[in-house]
Amino acid sequence: MNLDFTTMKSMSITIMTKCLGLAAGVALLPGALYGQEAKPRLGDDTRTYFEVLRSQFNADKVATINQAMNLTAAEADKFWPVYRAYERELAGVADRKLDLIREFFTCYRNGTFTDERAKVLAKKWLDNLQERTDLWKKYHQKISEAVSATRGAQFLQVENQIALFVDLSIASEMPVIGEEKTTKPAAEK
Repeated sequence: MNLDFTTMKSMSITIMTKCLGLAAGVALLPGALYGQEAKPRLGDDTRTYFEVLRSQFNADKVATINQAMNLTAAEADKFWPVYRAYERELAGVADRKLDLIREFFTCYRNGTFTDERAKVLAKKWLDNLQERTDLWKKYHQKISEAVSATRGAQFLQVENQIALFVDLSIASEMPVIGEEKTTKPAAEK
């Protein structure tokens, strides 16, 4: 499959559009965590909400991948079983990222973001990024072997675009470390 610039741009826009649902939910997630009072079981509602978003996002993601990669029937028979295994592993990485975000907001909200906590959270964040990169390497290889090197590269391209968009959405809602927290939304100041 030859992809020209216009096709790639169109696919990128499609991918970003499909990510909006999850990104909106992810963007609301930190704000919801930040605004909540401490609860003994903080996260039950958040986890349920996240699972609903994940389910919808995964359905949209599959549709986006179908459109972006335009697999033949023979390629799809080889690709999708590998991709489903990837998604199962990726869910664990995403769960650990969500736990880390919750930990960050708890520290931020409670004023317990010390130098030591900053070191621990930074290490966990970098470990999570490396875990995702390692997963991409693993499944790039598997898809390359099962389908083709080109399809393996397309998988990486689409996954990277989606991850960048989601990461940007999360980052835009994260308070700056060291910045004084506020209790009112920025629009009310």
